[in-house]
Amino acid sequence: MSDTSKEFCMYETAWCPGCGNFGIIKCLKQALEELNKDPHEVLLMAGIGQAAKTPQYLKTNSFSGLHGRSLPAAIAAKIANNNLTIVVNTGEGDSYGEGGNHFIHNIRRNVDISHFVHDNQVYGLTKGQASPTSSEGFVTGVQTEGSMNTPFNPLMMAIAAGAGFVARSFSGDPVQLVELMKKAILYKGYALVDILQPCVTFNKINTFAYYKKRVYHLDESYDPHDKMAAIQKALEFGDKIPTGIIYQEQKQTFYDKNKVLSTAIPLCEQKLDPSLLEKYSQEFI
Repeated sequence: MSDTSKEFCMYETAWCPGCGNFGIIKCLKQALEELNKDPHEVLLMAGIGQAAKTPQYLKTNSFSGLHGRSLPAAIAAKIANNNLTIVVNTGEGDSYGEGGNHFIHNIRRNVDISHFVHDNQVYGLTKGQASPTSSEGFVTGVQTEGSMNTPFNPLMMAIAAGAGFVARSFSGDPVQLVELMKKAILYKGYALVDILQPCVTFNKINTFAYYKKRVYHLDESYDPHDKMAAIQKALEFGDKIPTGIIYQEQKQTFYDKNKVLSTAIPLCEQKLDPSLLEKYSQEFI
């Protein structure tokens, strides 16, 4: 195994000084190194937004798609090559807003990818509009009288849609975040980690101090396999915000269920028999 600590190098970023994304990318780099991954084994996927710039700042394979459309590309890449370790980095607007439909239905497919959502409760790239997770009453330059929408609850939605790994962390807690990233990457199936990360430019409410005052670790007495307990924890967001693995269940993956994909040979390496295509084509004529 090569020395990955020298290969997962980071490039200069365009993020604002103090942005929570800095902590996330450092934790991602550390998690990949501690898992002994080589850059050629990893594919970082993204959509559009400040969080989605993460693949551009870390030396590995990368792909950035359209706003809200990172998950379909990630799913396709994993189906084509099961040997890849695929990590999706998006903002909450990207995945829970524009990409909300893909978020729900790719949970149902349960393809083996890790989905790290940089959740700063504001649209940080497009000048500070309220995002799906902004609190009700959140005032912006557009929502001058405060957001009138009920905040989206991604953990609740993920559990209800059937996700087998649902977690939350905070970019100001690198020890926990690295461990959760590693567990999500190792989990066989779709894994969501919602990462609370302050936007120092456009969100003056949900700051580092705000989160540090409220977040707490779920202790050993908590059972992440208890779905009803997980739902209760997913609903807990206010004066206290639980972090850690909220829910975990081992489920059959998309690969397990598909007889073509469940072979030891990745789809991209399987031989194609043109005669079969011709045979099936003729049946429709």
